[in-house]
Amino acid sequence: MTEDTAMPNDQRLVTETGVDARIAEIVEPVIESLDMRLVRVRLSGQNGHTLQIMAERLDGTMNVEDCEAVSRAISPVLDVEDPVEKAYHLEISSPGIDRPLVRRSDFLRWEGHLARCDTSVLVNGRKRFRGFIRDVTETGFSIERDQPAYGEDNLAVIPFSALAEAKLVLTDDLIRESLRADKLAKAALAAEEADAGDTPDVPEGSQAGTPD
Repeated sequence: MTEDTAMPNDQRLVTETGVDARIAEIVEPVIESLDMRLVRVRLSGQNGHTLQIMAERLDGTMNVEDCEAVSRAISPVLDVEDPVEKAYHLEISSPGIDRPLVRRSDFLRWEGHLARCDTSVLVNGRKRFRGFIRDVTETGFSIERDQPAYGEDNLAVIPFSALAEAKLVLTDDLIRESLRADKLAKAALAAEEADAGDTPDVPEGSQAGTPD
């Protein structure tokens, strides 16, 4: 796994359709204004109707306070735009450990880990794959199958353009790596907060705060 996930123009490769796509169009700019990014939108019939919006910080973390901030920011916008005809319960969540993979940076970050992938077209005669993420390029990645059937290719090259859905598979290695990454992210955040607390006094006649 690489720690460098900040990539220019790292747009989502896996996107929604129908009402979910309309909701994503509404909420994504709001989430980005909070220095976070949208992972997935899903409207389901669970508990009547549940609108799940999955988001994360740029470093991949997401805590309860972040979820509350997203909820406060997008709720008024959704009320105005009213993209869902029926009443629904809004649920803001983090991607979780066995997270969806929706950006190229996700595949780079979790290269070497086990994933399940579905494609929109046949690749090597099939549309479903399970295996280890390998050789991420600008245009796609490889899946090294962990349980290949006799006579089948062990490696499949999947173009990002053919990707319909991808998700990490929960393993002990993934849990350990996720905990390590979360610990590093929290340490970096604590260091930033400590630096902010060391801000020098503002000279008389100057103003401190956010510029207009």
